[in-house]
Amino acid sequence: MAWVSYRRDGQDGVGVLDGDHVVPLRGLRRIDATTDVEALLAAEPDPASRTAVAEVELLPASPAPSKVFCVGLNYDEHVNETGRELPTYPVLFPKYASSLIAADRDIPVPPESHQVDYEAELAVVVGRPGRRIAKADALDHVLGYSVANDVTMRDYQYKTHQWLQGKAWDGCTPLGPWLVRPDEVDLRRAGIRTVVDGVTVQESDLSKLIFDVPTLISVVSEFTALNTGDVILTGTPGGVGYRRDPQLFLHPGTKVSVEVDGVGRIDSLVVAER
Repeated sequence: MAWVSYRRDGQDGVGVLDGDHVVPLRGLRRIDATTDVEALLAAEPDPASRTAVAEVELLPASPAPSKVFCVGLNYDEHVNETGRELPTYPVLFPKYASSLIAADRDIPVPPESHQVDYEAELAVVVGRPGRRIAKADALDHVLGYSVANDVTMRDYQYKTHQWLQGKAWDGCTPLGPWLVRPDEVDLRRAGIRTVVDGVTVQESDLSKLIFDVPTLISVVSEFTALNTGDVILTGTPGGVGYRRDPQLFLHPGTKVSVEVDGVGRIDSLVVAER
């Protein structure tokens, strides 16, 4: 089952995906820190209000997270292409809710950056909140999985040794298209890839994560509480545009797709920021 966050006639809603339709869940408006996870799991669909996906405005899979954490250098092949040593502790940096956009939105290229890059990532959305979560218990705190394109402005990322200014641009991170229950995804086998203008430029699988999902949840929750709806982007595999020869960046008119098998795919058109 997949949850869909959407807006229709100015009202936010949460529904379940039924083919190319959304079936609203009664009594639920949004997945965020105020959401009662048990109520979400028990919510009943309203078949009479079934609506085509094309007729609603999609929202990010988690529309208003209190925290968004990103993980860098979490695949061997990506570490190798950067020339760095394998990390012994996750490389963490924040992103903001204002960075997130729905999966069907265009990706805007800001006029200030000339090195806009793609990064396919598995996104983890927190369900049951917690602090100092043991690794053995971590998956009990996962509400679901989604797909993200951690669009990165490399010329800004590398202005300093920390990466925030290259990662947290407003409205540049597609997250979606929906949220898949964790028991429906085999993270040991799921492939992850990016296709740019019909050419596959990233191809790996989630078994190659250096720090797996339970480890990331445990590490992050050690220093801050995780709330319902919070998001962890788990890192990107090798093949990013900045490290290719010749380099490959996103420009207005580029079509880019990021996909995680069993979770979903985001197809985006790159446009000039307006």
